[in-house]
Amino acid sequence: MPTPVAPFPINAALIAAVVIAYANGAMIADAVMPRVPVGQDEFKYLVQNMADQFTIQDTKVGRKSAPNQVEQNGDMVTASVVEYGLDEVVPVADLRNAPEGVDPLAIAAEYVMKLVTLDREVRVAGTVFNPANHVNKVTLAGTSQWSDYTSSDPISAIQTALDVPIMRPNVMTIGRLAWTKLRLHPKVIDYINGKGGTTGGVTRQQLADALELQEILVGDSFVNTARRGQAASIQRTWGKHAAFIYREKPTETSRSTTWGFTAESGPRVSNAKFGEDFGGLDGGYKVRAGERLREVVSAPDLSYFFQNVVA
Repeated sequence: MPTPVAPFPINAALIAAVVIAYANGAMIADAVMPRVPVGQDEFKYLVQNMADQFTIQDTKVGRKSAPNQVEQNGDMVTASVVEYGLDEVVPVADLRNAPEGVDPLAIAAEYVMKLVTLDREVRVAGTVFNPANHVNKVTLAGTSQWSDYTSSDPISAIQTALDVPIMRPNVMTIGRLAWTKLRLHPKVIDYINGKGGTTGGVTRQQLADALELQEILVGDSFVNTARRGQAASIQRTWGKHAAFIYREKPTETSRSTTWGFTAESGPRVSNAKFGEDFGGLDGGYKVRAGERLREVVSAPDLSYFFQNVVA
């Protein structure tokens, strides 16, 4: 039986453009754990022995002798990316009845990629705010929590924490509810203003400059945690925590030294295939979008994690 011909032309370039370019302003996963292209689905990365990087060596060379020899030590870890994707069916009837200028296939591709991107945001939030992924950490409670404007001193706590890792963290990641409490903390405002002012609020850039950080990333997104078909339960993707990490943005040829990164194999996947059984009497298109990724925590000692920073 011959393969049925799609009754409508597929604008593959438009679908690909939508999927590749799609970005939700509330998402911060790519900034926290930057993407690194890998040549194939299975890849290797080096977990260095940090002590070797800071051990004094005898560098003196005799007049007729060779320099002492050193060797980088570390564990070469093998990992592989995971495929993440979704499909949505668009019946031919939807294309036939669509208003002029509206492309149901492009809309479906955008919707599918939005859900794939949200899933990544949830994975990264779970990775960054998992105490097991940090060597240096503390759980706040009671008067030490930054929501206690009388007894807590977040500036002192953060400054002390930043000096603990052997490479000073340069990025702060914090959930929206925690950030709102922190930016309105009287001691934070006083620290920024330097004039005894304790009202108003501070901006991310002001606090980042004062703490000598490259960036403060605030997790704003929401996720429905209820099972499909149940009443919606909308929750914050990023909880009431704060993580300070050392971040370098690796390249394909240089993994650099960074708390974490995301291995990405190939470009995002996007396609639309016609099938007689996909929808209604006329069939439909199955629109697919996805990506191949693996989130990797490569240096858990290059961070400091505050759990439950606000009540």
